[in-house]
Amino acid sequence: MRIIPAIDIINGKCVRLTQGDFSKMKVYNEDPVEVAKEFEEADLEYLHLIDLDGAKKGEVVNWKVIRDIQEDTALQVDFGGGVKTEEEVQELLYLGINQINVGSVAVKEPEKFIGWMKKFGSENFILSADVKGENVSINGWLESTEFRLFDLVSKFADHGLEYITVTDIATDGMLKGPNFGLYKKLMKKFPDLKIIASGGVSSIDDLKELKHIKVFGAIVGKAIYEGHIQLDQLKSI
Repeated sequence: MRIIPAIDIINGKCVRLTQGDFSKMKVYNEDPVEVAKEFEEADLEYLHLIDLDGAKKGEVVNWKVIRDIQEDTALQVDFGGGVKTEEEVQELLYLGINQINVGSVAVKEPEKFIGWMKKFGSENFILSADVKGENVSINGWLESTEFRLFDLVSKFADHGLEYITVTDIATDGMLKGPNFGLYKKLMKKFPDLKIIASGGVSSIDDLKELKHIKVFGAIVGKAIYEGHIQLDQLKSI
């Protein structure tokens, strides 16, 4: 299973939110690049990098942090947050971003997302589905929609979609465990998709259980920053 530590950025700083609430923000480090280097020094290979300013604004904002992490580490970065245009996709891939998370565009402009997968390769994209219950939220979780998760995934499964990250907003930042049932249901319905679990990881045991149910990857954020999981423990998963 791919272990993917997370860095969320607001105003160039490394932060975490609780249940996607921008009013419940905690700054963990003034320098996200320093945090990325710590992950790399712990022999981790991947990074989930989210531009929360970009998600809120609807365009990528924290370009400097993206460039600095790409220049100063060898981490394989999946990036998300406000990607709305082909120009942004091109620039991110040019900078060496490994994969791009697409959320709002996939919901509001599905043909555009399908076009990006065809033009740039589906392996370069992750469908990012943030859900409350099984309904999808967009724009940094600020906007609820009537779209059901399984309907959204079905739209793209026949167009080469390979990767999906599903964040259960109810569990995110709560440190009370992931929504295992949701991932099992998704894996049963879409057995060929590489499913990445996000939200709620609170312990090494949670990661072991995610590995047991055979998700492709797991994103870990607050549990690292709050000391519930030590970086050296992640090597044993």
